[in-house]
Amino acid sequence: MNKRKTIILIVVVVLIVIQFFRPDRNYSGRVSKQSITQLYPIPDNVNRIIQQSCVNCHSNNTDYPWYANVQPLDLWLNYHIEKGKSQLNLDEFGKYTSSQQINKLRSMKDQIKNGEMPLWSYTLVHKEARLSKSEKDILINWLDVTMDSLNTVQQNKYLEYLK
Repeated sequence: MNKRKTIILIVVVVLIVIQFFRPDRNYSGRVSKQSITQLYPIPDNVNRIIQQSCVNCHSNNTDYPWYANVQPLDLWLNYHIEKGKSQLNLDEFGKYTSSQQINKLRSMKDQIKNGEMPLWSYTLVHKEARLSKSEKDILINWLDVTMDSLNTVQQNKYLEYLK
């Protein structure tokens, strides 16, 4: 066997073997009491946008596409989901302090405004996750209102503390 055939055979064997190694799925099957949807009023139009563009990578419940059954794609997806959840987990939003919540919401706003989220690699395959100008405006408006509300609560707590 020549060197080229040996390399191809090794690659094929490795691809077959890695099919048996699967990371755990990111699916709890329930809505947490700490979920942002349980803590703050979210209008239906905003919730629809969040569900279609954010929760697959930023929650405990990912809806996996068919290609998640193929390695190494599954490993790559799992890496992105874990990275996304480490930055923002909408199902555990209540576990953040109020300052962290405001910072997370501000970061969401900035990334949406700058076109950084959702990731282009995600929207390449999930066209429904692409945000139109009006969807961005709807999300940004809701984020502003929610941040203002949280800032007011924080200020009131601080004033109570001073008394």
